[in-house]
Amino acid sequence: MQKNSKRAPKFQAIDHNSLQWKIYLGYDIFMMFIIVFNLFCLSANAILMSNFAIWLSDHLQLMNLLHFYKDHLHPWVDKTEGWFICFLILELALRWSIAILQRHHQRWFFFPFIHWYEVLAIIPALRFLRLFRAGIIAYRLHELGYEIIPESWRKTAKFYYQVVMEELSDRVVITVIDGIRYELDTSSTHKKIIHDLVDHHRQLFADTLVELLQENLANELQKQQQQLAQQVGTVVEQAIINTPELHQLLRLFPIIGSRLEDQIQSIGKRLGENITQGLIEPWATPASAQTYAQIAKKISQVDLNNAKLEQLVESSVYESLAAIRKQVKIKQWQNILIAADQNKQPDA
Repeated sequence: MQKNSKRAPKFQAIDHNSLQWKIYLGYDIFMMFIIVFNLFCLSANAILMSNFAIWLSDHLQLMNLLHFYKDHLHPWVDKTEGWFICFLILELALRWSIAILQRHHQRWFFFPFIHWYEVLAIIPALRFLRLFRAGIIAYRLHELGYEIIPESWRKTAKFYYQVVMEELSDRVVITVIDGIRYELDTSSTHKKIIHDLVDHHRQLFADTLVELLQENLANELQKQQQQLAQQVGTVVEQAIINTPELHQLLRLFPIIGSRLEDQIQSIGKRLGENITQGLIEPWATPASAQTYAQIAKKISQVDLNNAKLEQLVESSVYESLAAIRKQVKIKQWQNILIAADQNKQPDA
C-alpha cells in the first residue's frame, strides 16, 4: 500500500458564532482603525512640519499653536510611530508563528511572501502600504456582510481603480503594438515572421475553407442544379437550331427530315441537362467533402514568395494591428460616465 509522505492540512468549516471567530473579527476591526489612525497622525504631522504649515500659520497668526505642536506634540508622534513599528513586528511574528503551528500554508516560509505588503509596511519609507492592509481588511469585512465602507464610496473607488487599470493596460498594449509595427518596418526578417505566422495557421485556413465550401458552394449548387441543367439544355438546343449545316443536311430527307431535326434538338437538350447534372452532382452531395478538402489543402499550401500575395498578407497584418490599436484607444470609462450622465438627465 502506498503511503503519503506528507499529510495534507485539514480545513474545518468556520463557525461565525464561535468565540474564536468573534475574536478574529474584533481584531481585524481594531487593526483597521489603528492603522487608519496611525496614517492620519503621520499625514497630519507631515503637513504641520512642512513649510506650508509655517506659511499658513504665519498668515493666520497661529504661530503659537504651531510652536506648541512642534515642542510638545511632535515628539510624541515620533515616539508612537516607533512603538507602532515594534507592535507591527511583534504582531507579524506572532501571526507567522500561529500560521506555522496551524499549518495555514504548505510551507512555513510562505507567510511573509503572501503578506509581503505587511512586511514592507514596517519600513518607514513604505508605511503607505499599511493603508493597503487596512483596505484588504475592510474588503474582507464587506464580503462578510459588514457595511464598513459606504456603497457609494465603494463604487467610486472601484470606478477609479478600473480607470487606472484601463489606462495602464491601454498604454502597455499600445506600446507593444507600436513596437511590433516598428519591428515590421525596420527589421529585415519581418517577411520571415509573417511567413511563419501564415505557416502556423495553414491547417486552420484549410479547415475553414473546407467548411465554407461545403456550407456555401455545395448548398448553392444543390439549389441551382435543376435550373443550371435546364439552362445548359436550352443552350445546346439553341446551338443545334442555330447550326444551318445540320438544318440543310436534314432537309435532304423529305419525309423524315423535319422530324429528325426535332428529335435531335430534343436529344441535345436532354443531353445537355444530363451532362450538367452529372457534373454538378459530385460537388453538391456530402461525398464532395473529400474533394473540397483536397482543394482547400492545395490552396492553403500556396507559396508566399509572390509579390502580390506578400503585399496582401502584410496589409492584413498592418490593418489588424491598426484596428486593435484603435479599439484599445477607446476609453471605456468615458463611455460609462457619459451613460451615467444621460441616465441622470430627466426625460424630456
